Amino acid sequence: MNSYRERYIDELNRHFGVDQRRINHALKVLANVELIMEQEKLSEETYKIIIVTALLHDVGIKPAEEKYQSSAGVYQEIEGPPIVRAIMNRLGEPEAIIERVAYIVGGHHTVMKNNGLDFQIIWEADLLVNIEEEGLMNSPGISDIIAKNFRTATGKRIAREMFL
Repeated sequence: MNSYRERYIDELNRHFGVDQRRINHALKVLANVELIMEQEKLSEETYKIIIVTALLHDVGIKPAEEKYQSSAGVYQEIEGPPIVRAIMNRLGEPEAIIERVAYIVGGHHTVMKNNGLDFQIIWEADLLVNIEEEGLMNSPGISDIIAKNFRTATGKRIAREMFL
Protein backbone atom coordinates (compact mmCIF):
# COMPACT_ATOMS: atom_id res chain seq x y z
CA MET A 1 0.00 0.00 0.00
CA ASN A 2 1.11 3.54 -0.63
CA SER A 3 2.24 5.41 2.45
CA TYR A 4 0.25 8.48 1.36
CA ARG A 5 -2.90 6.31 1.27
CA GLU A 6 -2.43 5.45 4.95
CA ARG A 7 -1.64 9.08 5.86
CA TYR A 8 -4.86 10.26 4.23
CA ILE A 9 -6.89 7.51 5.90
CA ASP A 10 -5.46 8.85 9.18
CA GLU A 11 -6.49 12.39 8.15
CA LEU A 12 -9.98 11.15 7.25
CA ASN A 13 -10.33 9.55 10.68
CA ARG A 14 -8.99 12.64 12.41
CA HIS A 15 -11.38 14.93 10.49
CA PHE A 16 -14.55 12.90 11.06
CA GLY A 17 -13.68 11.56 14.52
CA VAL A 18 -16.52 9.35 15.74
CA ASP A 19 -18.64 9.83 12.59
CA GLN A 20 -18.08 6.27 11.39
CA ARG A 21 -20.79 6.53 8.71
CA ARG A 22 -18.83 9.26 6.88
CA ILE A 23 -15.54 7.44 7.30
CA ASN A 24 -17.06 4.21 5.95
CA HIS A 25 -18.55 6.08 2.99
CA ALA A 26 -15.12 7.43 2.01
CA LEU A 27 -13.53 3.99 2.42
CA LYS A 28 -16.21 2.46 0.15
CA VAL A 29 -15.52 5.16 -2.46
CA LEU A 30 -11.80 4.37 -2.11
CA ALA A 31 -12.46 0.67 -2.72
CA ASN A 32 -14.48 1.51 -5.84
CA VAL A 33 -11.84 3.86 -7.28
CA GLU A 34 -9.23 1.18 -6.77
CA LEU A 35 -11.38 -1.30 -8.72
CA ILE A 36 -12.01 1.18 -11.53
CA MET A 37 -8.37 2.30 -11.72
CA GLU A 38 -7.13 -1.28 -12.21
CA GLN A 39 -8.39 -1.11 -15.80
CA GLU A 40 -7.29 2.44 -16.59
CA LYS A 41 -3.84 3.57 -17.71
CA LEU A 42 -2.98 6.31 -15.23
CA SER A 43 0.17 8.16 -14.29
CA GLU A 44 1.38 7.90 -10.70
CA GLU A 45 0.31 11.51 -10.13
CA THR A 46 -3.23 10.87 -11.42
CA TYR A 47 -3.45 7.71 -9.34
CA LYS A 48 -2.47 9.69 -6.24
CA ILE A 49 -4.95 12.47 -7.03
CA ILE A 50 -7.77 9.93 -7.28
CA ILE A 51 -6.83 8.10 -4.05
CA VAL A 52 -6.54 11.32 -2.05
CA THR A 53 -9.74 12.75 -3.53
CA ALA A 54 -11.66 9.55 -2.74
CA LEU A 55 -10.65 9.86 0.90
CA LEU A 56 -11.23 13.62 1.23
CA HIS A 57 -14.15 14.21 -1.13
CA ASP A 58 -16.73 14.72 1.65
CA VAL A 59 -14.68 16.69 4.20
CA GLY A 60 -16.93 19.69 3.54
CA ILE A 61 -19.92 17.92 5.12
CA LYS A 62 -18.90 18.68 8.70
CA PRO A 63 -18.54 22.47 8.31
CA ALA A 64 -21.58 22.56 5.98
CA GLU A 65 -23.71 21.03 8.70
CA GLU A 66 -22.31 23.47 11.26
CA LYS A 67 -22.70 26.60 9.08
CA TYR A 68 -25.82 25.83 7.04
CA GLN A 69 -27.45 22.99 9.03
CA SER A 70 -27.28 21.00 5.79
CA SER A 71 -25.03 18.44 4.13
CA ALA A 72 -26.28 19.41 0.65
CA GLY A 73 -23.75 19.00 -2.14
CA VAL A 74 -23.60 22.73 -2.87
CA TYR A 75 -22.40 23.42 0.68
CA GLN A 76 -19.94 20.53 0.61
CA GLU A 77 -18.46 22.01 -2.55
CA ILE A 78 -17.99 25.39 -0.84
CA GLU A 79 -16.58 24.10 2.43
CA GLY A 80 -14.48 21.15 1.23
CA PRO A 81 -11.67 22.76 -0.79
CA PRO A 82 -10.22 24.93 2.02
CA ILE A 83 -10.03 21.86 4.27
CA VAL A 84 -8.41 19.83 1.49
CA ARG A 85 -5.82 22.56 0.91
CA ALA A 86 -5.03 22.80 4.63
CA ILE A 87 -4.58 19.03 5.03
CA MET A 88 -2.53 18.63 1.86
CA ASN A 89 -0.34 21.68 2.57
CA ARG A 90 0.36 20.33 6.04
CA LEU A 91 1.43 17.03 4.45
CA GLY A 92 3.71 18.85 1.98
CA GLU A 93 1.97 17.95 -1.26
CA PRO A 94 2.88 19.74 -4.52
CA GLU A 95 0.63 22.69 -5.37
CA ALA A 96 -0.58 21.17 -8.66
CA ILE A 97 -1.85 18.04 -6.89
CA ILE A 98 -3.44 20.10 -4.10
CA GLU A 99 -5.29 22.27 -6.59
CA ARG A 100 -6.55 19.33 -8.64
CA VAL A 101 -7.86 17.51 -5.56
CA ALA A 102 -9.43 20.75 -4.29
CA TYR A 103 -11.08 21.32 -7.69
CA ILE A 104 -12.62 17.84 -7.76
CA VAL A 105 -13.78 18.08 -4.13
CA GLY A 106 -15.22 21.52 -4.97
CA GLY A 107 -17.28 20.07 -7.81
CA HIS A 108 -17.94 16.44 -7.02
CA HIS A 109 -21.72 16.99 -7.00
CA THR A 110 -21.80 19.10 -10.19
CA VAL A 111 -21.73 17.18 -13.46
CA MET A 112 -20.68 20.24 -15.51
CA LYS A 113 -17.43 20.49 -13.54
CA ASN A 114 -16.42 16.95 -14.51
CA ASN A 115 -13.44 17.65 -16.74
CA GLY A 116 -11.15 14.64 -16.74
CA LEU A 117 -10.67 10.93 -16.16
CA ASP A 118 -9.62 11.52 -12.54
CA PHE A 119 -12.86 13.41 -11.87
CA GLN A 120 -14.90 10.79 -13.75
CA ILE A 121 -13.49 7.94 -11.68
CA ILE A 122 -14.39 9.81 -8.46
CA TRP A 123 -17.86 10.57 -9.89
CA GLU A 124 -18.51 6.91 -10.68
CA ALA A 125 -17.06 5.51 -7.45
CA ASP A 126 -19.04 7.96 -5.30
CA LEU A 127 -22.22 7.33 -7.29
CA LEU A 128 -21.90 3.56 -6.84
CA VAL A 129 -21.81 4.07 -3.07
CA ASN A 130 -24.57 6.70 -3.08
CA ILE A 131 -26.93 4.52 -5.13
CA GLU A 132 -26.55 1.77 -2.57
CA GLU A 133 -26.67 4.01 0.52
CA GLU A 134 -29.72 5.90 -0.75
CA GLY A 135 -31.56 2.71 -1.70
CA LEU A 136 -31.83 3.59 -5.39
CA MET A 137 -30.72 0.20 -6.70
CA ASN A 138 -34.28 -0.94 -7.35
CA SER A 139 -35.35 2.40 -8.79
CA PRO A 140 -37.11 2.16 -12.17
CA GLY A 141 -34.66 4.75 -13.51
CA ILE A 142 -31.48 2.94 -12.47
CA SER A 143 -30.52 2.00 -16.05
CA ASP A 144 -30.85 5.66 -17.07
CA ILE A 145 -28.69 6.71 -14.13
CA ILE A 146 -26.03 4.25 -15.22
CA ALA A 147 -26.24 5.27 -18.89
CA LYS A 148 -25.99 8.99 -18.09
CA ASN A 149 -23.25 8.84 -15.47
CA PHE A 150 -20.85 5.99 -16.16
CA ARG A 151 -18.21 6.45 -18.87
CA THR A 152 -15.37 4.12 -17.93
CA ALA A 153 -15.78 0.55 -19.12
CA THR A 154 -15.03 -0.75 -15.63
CA GLY A 155 -17.44 1.66 -13.94
CA LYS A 156 -20.22 0.65 -16.34
CA ARG A 157 -19.54 -3.04 -15.76
CA ILE A 158 -19.51 -2.67 -11.96
CA ALA A 159 -22.73 -0.61 -11.98
CA ARG A 160 -24.50 -3.14 -14.20
CA GLU A 161 -23.31 -6.07 -12.05
CA MET A 162 -24.41 -4.35 -8.85
CA PHE A 163 -27.73 -2.86 -9.92
CA LEU A 164 -29.14 -4.52 -13.06
